Amino acid sequence: MNLSFFDQFSSPYLLGMPLILPSLLLPTLLLPSPGRRWVNNRLSTIQLWFIHLITKQLMTPLNKAGHKWALLLTSLILMLLSINLLGLLPYTFTPTTQLSMNMALAFPLWLATLLIGLRNQPSASLGHLLPEGTPTPLIPALIMIETTSLLIRPLALGVRLTANLTAGHLLIQLISTATIALLPMMPSISLLTAIILFLLTILEVAVAMIQAYVFVLLLSLYLQENI
Repeated sequence: MNLSFFDQFSSPYLLGMPLILPSLLLPTLLLPSPGRRWVNNRLSTIQLWFIHLITKQLMTPLNKAGHKWALLLTSLILMLLSINLLGLLPYTFTPTTQLSMNMALAFPLWLATLLIGLRNQPSASLGHLLPEGTPTPLIPALIMIETTSLLIRPLALGVRLTANLTAGHLLIQLISTATIALLPMMPSISLLTAIILFLLTILEVAVAMIQAYVFVLLLSLYLQENI
C-alpha cells in the first residue's frame, strides 16, 4: 500500500521508452493557435488576455534590459501552469513532481541571471554579498552566509515546486482511498471525506497555479538584481 502511493510519481514507460517528453509537449497542443483574422474566437481572446496579464505582471519590476526575457518567462509560466493543472486529472503524470526536472529548469535560468550580472555590473553583483556598513569582524562570516544563500537559490526553487505538488498529490490520493474504503462501512463518514476531497482539490488547483507563478516570479526577481 505504501509503495502504491508513490507509484504516481514514477515516469511512465511505453515499449521501454519514457513518456515524460510527450507529457511535456502535450499541453502545448491544447493551446489554441492564433489565426489570420483580426477577430478570433473567445478561447483565443481569453488566451491572449491571460498572456498579456502574465507578461505585464512579470515585466513591471524589470527595466528595459530585462524585457528581453519576456518571451522566455511567459512561455515558462504557461508550461508550468499547463503541466501542474493537467497533472490533477485522473490517470495523468505530473512531470513537475520530479526534482530532477525542476532543477533542470531552475539551475540554468538562475545561472544565466547570475552570469548576466557578473558580466554587465560585476561590482554591484558582488556587492550583494556584503551589506553596506557591516562591521569588520563580521565580514568573513557574512560573505560566507550570503554566498551560501546565493548558491542554494536554484535548489530552493526546485524543492519548493516539487514538495508542494508532491504533498498535494499524496493528500488527494490518501483521502480518495479513505473515501472509497469507508463507503461500504460508514457512508456518512465517506460523504464527509468526499466533501473534504472536493475542497482539497480546489485548493490544489490554486496551489498548482500559485507555485507556477512563484517559480517564475522569483526568477524575474533574481534577474532584476543583476540587470
